[in-house]
Amino acid sequence: MWITYLVTPIVGGIIGYVTNDIAIKMLFRPHEAKYIMGHKVPFTPGIIPKEKSRIAKALGDAISENLMNREVLERTLLSDELLEKMTHTIDKFVERQKDNPESLRSYLSHYLTDEEIQKIAGSVSSELEGMIVQKLSTSDFGHKIATMTIQHAVDKTANSLLGLFGADKVMKPIVSIAEPLLAKEINSMIQNNSSEMVHNLVSGQTQDLLKLHMCEIFQDREEQIEQFKATVVSVYRTLILERLPRILHALNISQIVEQRINEMDMKEIEPLIFEIMDKELKAIVWLGAGLGAIIGCVNLFI
Repeated sequence: MWITYLVTPIVGGIIGYVTNDIAIKMLFRPHEAKYIMGHKVPFTPGIIPKEKSRIAKALGDAISENLMNREVLERTLLSDELLEKMTHTIDKFVERQKDNPESLRSYLSHYLTDEEIQKIAGSVSSELEGMIVQKLSTSDFGHKIATMTIQHAVDKTANSLLGLFGADKVMKPIVSIAEPLLAKEINSMIQNNSSEMVHNLVSGQTQDLLKLHMCEIFQDREEQIEQFKATVVSVYRTLILERLPRILHALNISQIVEQRINEMDMKEIEPLIFEIMDKELKAIVWLGAGLGAIIGCVNLFI
């Protein structure tokens, strides 16, 4: 009689264990539909293979809307901790370069080819040249030079022997006519020759900069370095705030996740899920065994 009280809970536990284990395996298997005499076998393929496309879309939407949305990424990418790490990284870089005897060209050659370095230097030179030439063309530089030149000539005349005879007063009506003509001529000369002059100046300076040693660039420039750090953080913050929505839209995280899951074979997905949820799935199986044993015990008293 006592064997009945022992066997019934054990059998109930085994049944609960086996049924839960089979139910979990049926989530994944079989991976494909099975047919007998042209008729599809029920519950094939398993639930997850059968609903993979729907699950992939649901996961993609969930990750895009809740885990990788704009608010979450902004909060993470603009956190005080990350910004502090950024400035700390710049500080460490600067400290290393203060003792680096390499030239700027030599340092860049670790990451870029010589052709790429020259291309960047040429691009920077072109940008600077364009800015300077445009500034010269629109600043009425000729008028300023003409005014300064004629005023200097008038002052010199006034302080010379000719000034005693009132030559400076005689020059005033001439000045009023000559100044705009001289300004126009200077402006014309600037417009016709500024490109070549600025090119020679900037191009030479760019090549000289590439020859500078890294330690010379960063030595005794604490104020400029602090300004540089502030600029980097400011530009980074602006890029995140203004460009992140466009980046997320272009990336389309939901579609990437959905596409990747659909591309994965069930032979990849199944071990991946079991690896992540091994303890939880085993707990469900043993929970089934426990419930089966309890039900077996209850049956003894019915």
